[in-house]
Formats: sequence, structure tokens, C-alpha cells
Amino acid sequence: MQHFTYLVSLVVPLDRTNVDTDAIIPKQFIKSIQKSGLGQYLFDEWRYLDQGVLGQDCSTRPLNTDFVLNDPRYRGGQILLAHENFGCGSSREHAVWALRDYGFRAVIASSFGDIFFNNCYKNGVLPIVLDSTTVEMLCKAAKSGIDFRLGINLESQCITTPDGMTVEFNIDEHRKNSLLNGLDDISLTLQGADTILAYEARHRKEEPWIF
Repeated sequence: MQHFTYLVSLVVPLDRTNVDTDAIIPKQFIKSIQKSGLGQYLFDEWRYLDQGVLGQDCSTRPLNTDFVLNDPRYRGGQILLAHENFGCGSSREHAVWALRDYGFRAVIASSFGDIFFNNCYKNGVLPIVLDSTTVEMLCKAAKSGIDFRLGINLESQCITTPDGMTVEFNIDEHRKNSLLNGLDDISLTLQGADTILAYEARHRKEEPWIF
């Protein structure tokens, strides 16, 4: 998993509430178990004017020019800004895979669906909860047409705006350490590899009939 330390990026304002995981990555795309390649289908039903299917060439599909991901002002943005209850709905981890594959490293919202929130940490995406007033202020600035960028410093747990304002955010210390060091659940487990191998060797010796 790619580590997260400091990010400066354009902000992509998704000015919607209750964005569920089926909107993030529609059901027909979760047949794949690959973490790569899903970014082209991110927000598929809002992003394109036709019905998308897994494996098709998206470069020739008709675009919904009113949708924010198709606005050239926000091209290359790695910070997604949304409102309350982002990532609600089903537990599909593909939603985070699609966001990550598209290029988003952080999502800022006033609240998140619980399972989506946890899945973000497992895949190197930083979910940041801010109060609704601050989110609304940032969204208004991002939509104003200027080159609106935020700096996110995970170590100091703060966000910096272009005018120098600093906004602090909370994060669990264990999750913070995992993101800073690029450790997913498997990597964390493998930190205890010597202990695990020693246990297996002892277990094999004490109860050989199991093996």
C-alpha cells in the first residue's frame, strides 16, 4: 500500500449528500476482483450518458459535461470533497478501489458510511471528517473557478488552504501510523512473521498428526 504523508492537490467538489457505494461504482463493475482498472468506471452513471459495462473502452463513451469529473478545471485533482454520509449503502470495497485507481488519495466529508470509512484506510485513501460548515466553505471555494488547492499534512493532522488558514482533523493513532508507513492489514500481520513462524514450528512439533 502506498504511504500517505503530505499531499497538495486540486480539490474536486462533489456537491452532493448521501452518495452511496452504488453511485461510486455501480453493481455491474464489481464482478472484477482486480483493484486496478476500476477508475474509468468511477461514478459511471453520473459521468457518462450511456450504460456502462465491465471491460468496455470508456474513451469513446459520451460524457455528461455537467458532471464535475468531466470539468477540465478539476483534472488531476487528488482530493475529493463531498457532504454528509458519503460512501453509505453496501459494503463493496470496490468503491474505494475505484476512487484510488482514479487518483484520489483523500476524501473530505462531514460524515461517512462506516464500512466505506474503514475500507479507505485499508487501501491507502485518507478519509477526513470536518464539520459541515467548513465543508460547505471549502466546497464554495472549490467551485468558484479558481485553482483551489489544499495541503494535507497527516503527521500534524491539519489541512492548509491557499490563504493560509489551517484546519485540524482527528484520526485514530493506529490508522495514522498505518497510512504514514503504507501498511495494510497483510503488512501489519507480517510484522509479526517471526512470532507466527515460531508458533507454527512449535505447533507442528507438539501435534504432528494435524499436519
